[in-house]
This record gives sequence, C-alpha cells and structure tokens, in this order.
Amino acid sequence: MAGVPIVSLNGVLLVTIQEELLDQSVAEFEQELTEKVVETRARGVLIDVSVLDIIDSFLARTLHDIAAITSLMAARTVVVGMRPAVAITLVELGLTLPGLDTALSVEEGLSLLAPGTGPARTARP
Repeated sequence: MAGVPIVSLNGVLLVTIQEELLDQSVAEFEQELTEKVVETRARGVLIDVSVLDIIDSFLARTLHDIAAITSLMAARTVVVGMRPAVAITLVELGLTLPGLDTALSVEEGLSLLAPGTGPARTARP
C-alpha cells in the first residue's frame, strides 16, 4: 500500500502514516502490518501519526487493535507523534484506548522498543 510505508529496522517495523486514510485503507493497513510482523519476526512496531490532524474513531480503534494483535504475536506496538489537539479530541470522544503504548517522538518510541526496556506510557481509562 503506497500510503503507509512499512520499513523493517533492527527488529522493529517503522510505520509512518503520511496522510488521512479512508476506512478501507485502514483495514488493509492493519492486515498488511500484522502480516509483516510475522514475516519479519519483528519484536516491535512503531507507528508515527505526527502528520495527522485528525484520528477518527475507526483509526483509533484500529491502532488499539493492532497493539493487541501484535502483542499476541510477541511484538510491542508504540504510537508516536500524536498532536495535542488529536489527543484532546480522542478523550472528548471517550476514546482513551487503554493499553495503547505511546511516546512523544520517534526517538523516544525506538528507545522504548529497545531490548530489555520497560513498559511505555500507556493510555489509561
């Protein structure tokens, strides 16, 4: 899928969502990413959403689902770069997404996915 590049780097899949996605594209992205986790035997997934002005409820739930799915496949997922307005909107919509690990930057996210590191920031109810 051209809109969501997935790059493997030292056991971590780096994903940058570069544009707003339609629901069909989100579903395809979820499928492709989970297949890549198995194919590459990734220990971590870092999803950068810093260019997004809006994360709708479907994408938010899909990110949460991706984290749950990859966890079952022994990989940890961290979402990075969420803008303050996006986070505020998600909370206002009641989408706190418990269990979704987050970091402020790609650098912080990668350090959280390094072998032997503890849990990331986790959205709380």
